[in-house]
Amino acid sequence: MNRSALRIVALAAVGALLACTAAVAVASRAFPEGYSPARATWPTLPAPLGWVREDGGWYAHIATQGYSYTPGQQSSVAFFPLYPLGVRGLGALGLDTFLAGVLLTMVCGLLALVLFVSWARTRTDEATARDAGLLLALYPFTFFLYGAMYSDALFLLLVVGAFLLLERGQLGLAVLLGAVATAARPVAPALVLGLLARRLEWKHERGQRWSGVDLLPVLAATGFLLYMLYLWRTFGEPFAFVKVQSAPGWDQMPGWRTWLKVRWLQGFNAAMKPGDFLRLAGHAAVTLGALALVWPTARRLGWGYGLYSAAIVGLPALSSKDFMGMGRYLLAAFPLFVTLALILRERPRLRLGVMATSGGLMLLLAFAYGAAEYVS
Repeated sequence: MNRSALRIVALAAVGALLACTAAVAVASRAFPEGYSPARATWPTLPAPLGWVREDGGWYAHIATQGYSYTPGQQSSVAFFPLYPLGVRGLGALGLDTFLAGVLLTMVCGLLALVLFVSWARTRTDEATARDAGLLLALYPFTFFLYGAMYSDALFLLLVVGAFLLLERGQLGLAVLLGAVATAARPVAPALVLGLLARRLEWKHERGQRWSGVDLLPVLAATGFLLYMLYLWRTFGEPFAFVKVQSAPGWDQMPGWRTWLKVRWLQGFNAAMKPGDFLRLAGHAAVTLGALALVWPTARRLGWGYGLYSAAIVGLPALSSKDFMGMGRYLLAAFPLFVTLALILRERPRLRLGVMATSGGLMLLLAFAYGAAEYVS
C-alpha cells in the first residue's frame, strides 16, 4: 500500500464531514420551519449550519443551566453529564454554546475514527483495518459523529481509546478512560463487561495467569456511579435517568411491552406514512444485522469483543420500545465493523457496493436531519 490505513480513513472522514455539513446546511435553509426543541428554548438559536437539533437543546440547557428533575415529566437528568461538561468547558473559553457542541462533536468524531483504525491494526492486518475504518466512516448514522450536538462522538472516542490502551497492556490508563466514558452514556455494564472480559482473554493469549489486578476494569463503572450519586444527593433519586424515560413523549416504559416491541408492531398500520415505515423498519434492520455479527465477532476477534458487542447492542435494543435510535447507538459497537470488513475481504465488488450505498444513505440522512426530520 502506498498510503497507510490511517491516512486513507482520515481523508475519507474529513470528506464525509464536509459533505454531511453541506447537506445539513442546505436542508436547514430549505426547511427553516422545521421543529427543534433547541429553538423552543432559544428563539434566536444560531444553530451552526443546522447541526443543532432535538437532543442538542437538552445538552445546551444542561451546559448553561445545570440539571433539573420533575418526576413524571421529560427532564434533563436523562442525559449523562460528560458531554455537556465538555460543552460548558468550551463555552468558558468564549465560544457560543451551540458552536461549542458542534465543534466538540466534529473533533471527537474525527479522532474516534483515527483511533479506531489504530485499534483495528492490533486485531487484523493493514488492509482490513483500512476497510473497517471506511465502513465506519461511511456508515449511514456516522453523520452523528460529524457535527450533530449529541454525545456519541465523545463516547466512541473514549471507548475505542480504552480498548486500544488495553491492547497495549496499559491497564490502568484503559480503566481510567473507561471510567470517564461511563459518565457519557448509560451503558456502563457493557463497557465494564467488555474491558474485563478482554483483559482476561488478553492475559490468556499470552500464557499469563490471572491475578487480582486483572479485575481493575470493574472500576470503569466509576463515572456511571458518580452520576448516580449526584442524582441521589441532588434529587433524592439515583435512578432518575431511568425513571424519566417513561415520561409522556418518550414513553420508554420498562416491562414486557417494551421487551417484546409491542409499540413497534403497533406502528405498522394502513395509516402510517412512508417515512414512518422506513424509520421503524430501518432501525430494526440495522439492529438485527448487528446482532447477527456478534457471534462472528466472537469467533474472529475473541470472546471479549463478542461479549462487549452483545452487551452494547443488546442493552439499548432491549430497552427501546421501537428500536428508534438504534442506528446511532450501534456506533459504539465498533468491533462489528472489523468483522464486516473481514467478511467482505474476499468480495471487493460487494465491499465497494456496501460502502457506496452506505455513504449515499449517510448523506440522505444528514439532509433529513438538517430538515428537522426525526431520523434517530
